[in-house]
Amino acid sequence: MTAVTGRRAAIVGVSLSDCGRVDEATPYALHAQAARRALADAGLDRSLVDGFASAGLGTLAPVEVAEYLGLRPTWVDSTSVGGSTWEVMAAHAADAIAAGRARAVLLVYGSTARADIRAGRRTGTLSFGARGPLQFEVPYGHTLIAKYAMAARRHMHQYGTTIEQLAEVAVQARANASANPEAMFRDPITVDEVLSGPVIADPFSKLHCCIRSDGGAAVLLAAEDLVRDCRTAPVWVLGAGEHVSHTTMSEWADFTVSPAAVSGRLAFERAGVRPQEVDFAEIYDAFTYMTLVTLEDLGFCGKGDGGAFVEKGRLLVRGGELPVNTDGGGLSAQHPGMRGLFLLVEAVRQLRGEAGDRQVRVNGHELPQLGVTSGTGGWFCSSGTLVLGR
Repeated sequence: MTAVTGRRAAIVGVSLSDCGRVDEATPYALHAQAARRALADAGLDRSLVDGFASAGLGTLAPVEVAEYLGLRPTWVDSTSVGGSTWEVMAAHAADAIAAGRARAVLLVYGSTARADIRAGRRTGTLSFGARGPLQFEVPYGHTLIAKYAMAARRHMHQYGTTIEQLAEVAVQARANASANPEAMFRDPITVDEVLSGPVIADPFSKLHCCIRSDGGAAVLLAAEDLVRDCRTAPVWVLGAGEHVSHTTMSEWADFTVSPAAVSGRLAFERAGVRPQEVDFAEIYDAFTYMTLVTLEDLGFCGKGDGGAFVEKGRLLVRGGELPVNTDGGGLSAQHPGMRGLFLLVEAVRQLRGEAGDRQVRVNGHELPQLGVTSGTGGWFCSSGTLVLGR
């Protein structure tokens, strides 16, 4: 292939597999279902896909998944950094397209996390292992949820953030989900209902935590010379940033600052836009605190102001100043594991005006022009942020 530098990359196809309660499918089947649907969405033939990215499945990811899909890519990526994996992979894919190393790159994910637990094929994940640096934390029962809870408590102590403000994140996510027919939970909830639920890890009650679902997603990126052959309007990758922070809590300099503070700054700088110009945000929300602190670190409000920012319906699709997690997010729509790819699917649907009753409208009637997705991995261990535009 002759090197072609500087080509723009666009997302031209997106799709979800069946999501929510999927008891009969395998993870491979969900990968395939999402991939077929994304290719059909773009209107491109599978033979044009020369790049492939996947993580989380198979002994030799993504080789096994590519084989299952009948693909023989000449560019691959298996970067695995938790929930931020897909934003990081999308950035890598855009770079590969710009450098002329690929023309069409497929990102795909699928998981039967919920069905596996129900069938006894696995248990709930209490820790990520006990080797390496983690050996100094695991013996004390320091689970993933506990780490997020500790960080939330620090923010509450340092900035006066209240549990009611954190609960508002869950309430507004559910309100957005109510307009999403693909969301797993759509019934409205109140702040009191969030607070009165069983405590999972102080200060988080059940509704402060993401749901567990089955499901998959796929995103197809293409070089600009392929865009004219697509059936969909392109959504351009305008800027991207990635950052890794820590794995052990003792090496995390400040529990109130996430790695999105770096990835977000880089993404906005490279896109040449400011946070205030963005019309909506899709933010990884395994826990309510993630949404709040990521909003701060992306620059939508000042450090310590996240609690006040999320009040008064500011995150709602209908009437919110900055609609956030417009599909309901991991708190209400679906969360089958590494959810970062779902953020990209929803962002593209919003920018293309395909979000139905949950469609963001700027000034009451205009389609959004700019959106941001920000994925988080581990316990704020990594972050990937993308700025997307029409």
